Amino acid sequence: MNCNYTYPTEHQIRKVFWTKTLVKDNVEPPDLSNDPEYSQRLQYLGDKQQNCTMRLSHVTLKDSHMYYFRFIADKDKAMGITGVTLTVTDLQVESPERVTEGDSVRLTCKSSCTLTDRATFIWYRNSQPLTERRDRNNELLLQSVRREDAGRYSCAVHGHNHISPAVYLNVMYPPKSVSVSVSPSGEIVSGDSVTLICSSDSNPPAEISWFKGGTFVGTERIYYISKISSDDSGEYKCRSINEHGEKYSDTLTLNVMSVRCFSSVAVAAGVGVLLGGASGAFIMYICLTRRMKRRSAVKEISDPNEDTYTALELKSTTSDLYDTLTTVHPRAPEDSCRTLDP
Repeated sequence: MNCNYTYPTEHQIRKVFWTKTLVKDNVEPPDLSNDPEYSQRLQYLGDKQQNCTMRLSHVTLKDSHMYYFRFIADKDKAMGITGVTLTVTDLQVESPERVTEGDSVRLTCKSSCTLTDRATFIWYRNSQPLTERRDRNNELLLQSVRREDAGRYSCAVHGHNHISPAVYLNVMYPPKSVSVSVSPSGEIVSGDSVTLICSSDSNPPAEISWFKGGTFVGTERIYYISKISSDDSGEYKCRSINEHGEKYSDTLTLNVMSVRCFSSVAVAAGVGVLLGGASGAFIMYICLTRRMKRRSAVKEISDPNEDTYTALELKSTTSDLYDTLTTVHPRAPEDSCRTLDP
């Protein structure tokens, strides 16, 4: 801040200083060189005769103020009432708030200061320099913007340490990478609880819809089925949709088994007819034991009668299974089975 002052030659200057405060109620204003915020940054370049120039380094927005020079002589005091106005501006990045993937985006580094034509700019994304090249233009052009271009952008003028405040560039895009997962995985048995999860990458977040075959069955990212049954078997998929597009997941097929050893029960019943009650009952016992052990492992509380099988009334039972089982490994006449009467 260039400054000059004059005073009658018969006076002798005792003190010179800069301040931000006018004299009020005869209270002497504070000397900025004694202020901790200025003491390391303020340098008096003048003298005690005519020059009162002052230099202030590392200025910030807080330094915007009116500054006054004051001197104290042996017989009088004086202050430059008009003062010097310091206006500190900041570099600012101007960018659109929201852009869509594929758009061309222009970011501008602006300042109210008049910069020379030789000024060059450096751009940063997430505090990292975008390129080693310094562009004389104060604009950054992103052609066919991608979702990876989203981030916090800031700029600086080459040769100056100050970096502008960061501005976030929000890149919108339609759903991508839509998939369905199931928990638990593996064999699903009637009575189990099953969770289907729809994963999707989109901006803004997408709305989720679930379909079984072509029928809508639910919303939300997680689709929960408690006590699943064979009626829940089928092909499931989810749809992810936002204002920029939609995408379906691949189909996930659920196969729900009514009973883990169902086939064994049927065979046991048929073979039991042919081989005799004791052998058939033994095979059915193995099947029931397997099922009961499984229920015990998952700590389910069930009706004690649930795993009880009623005796087969062979004479009143009609089944294609029984019709086709005619002979199994013929044995001696004493072991032959009687023909079934449907």
